[in-house]
Amino acid sequence: MTIKSISIRIEDKMLDKIGYVADYEGRSVNSHVLVLIRENIKKFEAEYGEIHDVLPPHLHVKPSKKS
Repeated sequence: MTIKSISIRIEDKMLDKIGYVADYEGRSVNSHVLVLIRENIKKFEAEYGEIHDVLPPHLHVKPSKKS
C-alpha cells in the first residue's frame, strides 16, 4: 500500500476544534482525519455499495452546484 500526502485549506478555528477532538480521542490530527475519512467511506459504501473500481470522479459524481 502506497501512502500519499494531501494538503487542505482549513480555517484556524476549525483546525483548533479538530485538534481538540483528536486530542480528546488520544490521536494526532492526521490520525483523526483518517478515522473520519474511513467512517465516511464505510457509510457511503453501506448506502451505495462497495467501491471496487476507482474511476475519475467526473465520470460518476453528481455535478457541483457551482456549475
